[in-house]
Amino acid sequence: MTQQAKIPQAKTKKFINAPENIIAEMIEGMVGAHPEILRVEGPTGRAVVAVDGPRDGKVGVVIGGGSGHEPAFAGYVGRGLADAAAVGNVFASPSPAQIADASRAADGGAGIVMLYGNYTGDVLNFSMAAEELAAEGLAVRHVAVADDVASAPIERKGERRGIAGDFFVFKVAGAAADLGEPLARVEALARAANDATRSIGVALGACSLPQTGRLNFSIGEEDMEIGMGLHGEPGIRSQKLAPADEITDELMDKLVEELALSEGSRVAVLVNGLGSTTQIELYLIFRRVKQRLDALGVSIHASWVGEYATSLEMAGASVTLMKLDPTLQALLDHPCRTLALTIGAVHDGIAAEARSRRIEKAADTARVAVNTAELIADGDVTPEVFRAMMKKVREEIIAEKDWLSELDGIIGDGDHGITMEIGWKAVQSAMEDAPDEETIDGTCKRMAKAFLDAVGASSGPLYATAFLRAGSAVANRLNLDAGAMAAWIAAASQGIRDRGRAELGDKTMVDAWAPAAAAALSHADRGASTLETLTAARDAAEAGMRATAAMESKRGRSAKLGARSMGHVDPGAASTFVMLRAMTSALAARLA
Repeated sequence: MTQQAKIPQAKTKKFINAPENIIAEMIEGMVGAHPEILRVEGPTGRAVVAVDGPRDGKVGVVIGGGSGHEPAFAGYVGRGLADAAAVGNVFASPSPAQIADASRAADGGAGIVMLYGNYTGDVLNFSMAAEELAAEGLAVRHVAVADDVASAPIERKGERRGIAGDFFVFKVAGAAADLGEPLARVEALARAANDATRSIGVALGACSLPQTGRLNFSIGEEDMEIGMGLHGEPGIRSQKLAPADEITDELMDKLVEELALSEGSRVAVLVNGLGSTTQIELYLIFRRVKQRLDALGVSIHASWVGEYATSLEMAGASVTLMKLDPTLQALLDHPCRTLALTIGAVHDGIAAEARSRRIEKAADTARVAVNTAELIADGDVTPEVFRAMMKKVREEIIAEKDWLSELDGIIGDGDHGITMEIGWKAVQSAMEDAPDEETIDGTCKRMAKAFLDAVGASSGPLYATAFLRAGSAVANRLNLDAGAMAAWIAAASQGIRDRGRAELGDKTMVDAWAPAAAAALSHADRGASTLETLTAARDAAEAGMRATAAMESKRGRSAKLGARSMGHVDPGAASTFVMLRAMTSALAARLA
């Protein structure tokens, strides 16, 4: 590509086999080590379920998120806490299918409460799963944990990301459900715990994704990053490394102020390691936390020090406080048994297989026959050519995955290239099963399901919606001419805008898709050929991509960076350009 992001290139070492199998093998190892607590259910293989948690008449508590944060999320599955966890790829949300598997396994007929971190990908995927489950008749509520004070000001608390505060919110909701509280009450108590919880972290060193083996951001040898996100997102500022007490004081100043702690207040404390921070350092931080609270006359009801929500091997720590009232305190004290947290003694539960079970939804729907004789056959892009174009997209995305991940490492979590590779490999695999007579609309539906099932993160639901809308826009066509090609691009663009609620100037993939759609429609209206129309879309996408470098991000994880996001191309816009470039070159090759 035309530019390279400046991030460290040193390779890291990890105990892995094939990177693409790392999550399935981790789950196999986790469940194999704790068969008295955990089991796997559902066709996706990503729903980790409590052996004695779900039961008839109890609200099911479903948690989930990306891997790389262990023991979160599956480590909090067990009696008295979560009934099931949907396990996503590293730093990527689980897909709606994986979340639905976990929810069906947790269903006891009293409804489901979903709990997850407030990240775009998690919000999109859990919301889509909730819509699917509601259509099946399952009552679903969901709460996005938003405890990170560094990620947005208090007046925009709903935009804050979830970090280690998940620990307290999960515990409260799980206890409420275990005590037999109804659905609305479990949701309300989860929200109360969320409102009472605040966190802030500091990072000293980077982490590396298993698929790349490279550090996904950079911190100077004498620096630290205040407010670092759990996925390696940059914090609110970098500054020189200070003594432990000074660092802790800076974190505590913000937490104490936001929770309005004063003499007589009672709190629970979590000092959390991010992956490679020693116990010595964590206890030094806790020592100062306690000194500060003691000086205020604030009592510590319960405390935890250790690794509870990590970020692979990141060096750093976070401090979380939950301000307690009698109700939250009682729920915090309620017994639970999970591999990461045990409190008190739990009563023997009912094995999952002994209770009533929701009938699993069929994995595939019947194929609807299409009379191709009734479809418009004009145009250069036949179904065969369209599939060749999509194959070329897969090839180009894989070729550029390192560049895309490097861009994402600067303003995100460094996995965009990997995520897109996973999605497009799944698309190609799904297309290999397509019958020769399948229409472009049918192929788009196939692509949407494959991408959504394979990819969590925000890209999964965004591109699934794009493909579905694009296919529907040309459902009356056998082949695509210039006007139909423009309609396909425009519908894909609008689908992404509708699902992600992003607009031009927000520094997202929309900043490449929207100008591409406008250019395609304009050229088609002027009588341009299909190739000329697609070329115009490609060029407009490239210009839109380059323009994102001057923008301040307003959506997604990078929005937390504010002005620090400027000067860098948006990775989603970059992958959009790569896709349209690949489609153009494939069509040009066919027409040559």
